[in-house]
Amino acid sequence: MGETIPVAIPRKGRPLESVLDRLARRLGVTELADDVSSTLRHEKAVTKGSLESADGDVYRRLATYSAVDEPTAPEYTLVRDDRAGKPRRIVFDSVTIPLEGLEGVPDGTSLQLVGREEPFRALRTHEFALGFDSADLVLEEVVELRPEPLERIADVNARIDPADTDVRVVTGLGDTVYHTLMATPAVASHTATVDPAFLESYEGELCIVPRYERLVQAVLGTRALEGVEFRYPETGVEEEAAIADTGLGVYLTVTGSTAGEHGLVLGERLFPSETVLMENAAETTETTAAVKSALTGVESETALSVPR
Repeated sequence: MGETIPVAIPRKGRPLESVLDRLARRLGVTELADDVSSTLRHEKAVTKGSLESADGDVYRRLATYSAVDEPTAPEYTLVRDDRAGKPRRIVFDSVTIPLEGLEGVPDGTSLQLVGREEPFRALRTHEFALGFDSADLVLEEVVELRPEPLERIADVNARIDPADTDVRVVTGLGDTVYHTLMATPAVASHTATVDPAFLESYEGELCIVPRYERLVQAVLGTRALEGVEFRYPETGVEEEAAIADTGLGVYLTVTGSTAGEHGLVLGERLFPSETVLMENAAETTETTAAVKSALTGVESETALSVPR
């Protein structure tokens, strides 16, 4: 019997769908990917209250989704959602995918996708050799802060201290949204472009989400943030609304339409928030390296997207 390679992946949301899309393209598991994605979208809508389930019993739905008697069928589990009332939400748990006929992958090898709340941390603790997670978490936890800005995902590995972690970014999946500078017209009128160069002469408040404090420091560079004071949105206040109240801030944007609704001017897109494949070099074997190549189309070199 062949080896089963566990890979940590997100339990829900855009990063999980990006992983499933990659697997559908690389491994031909389109039906599985569509099934998991549609199930979780349905359950998200039920949890948010925008859709009423025909079967209100979450445990019964969970049992229906998880066909444990089928070895290659996906399984799901329950977590507490952070919405009001802390409802139970069905999320992805695991699935095993046989890898047959892939160049370089030994016969009998299987890929086991295992859901984790924070896959990056599971790799840091050596539970997995491979995993997918948001590049943001790497910046928030291990990237070294320097005076100069960090502009590309391709530069992330160079700022990871080898003594801190064995985890490195392998490649991005291209599901890009951006951490973007935005300002009120009053603040924007003082500069030709709302960009990091403007921040070097700016003194005052900069509104950010608390969890992104270290990320923003890494992306902008500590030099540009001299004289800048971080301010955080109050509980229950939309991030764009808080930035409009502050005058200047950084937040994720896709189209920028929400920022526009709050009268904000979009400045420079600072850094791509992208799902990435990571590996723990200390746990790498010939088989995991072959699986990584099958997932990415590259061998061992870092092949990061640079969507700037």
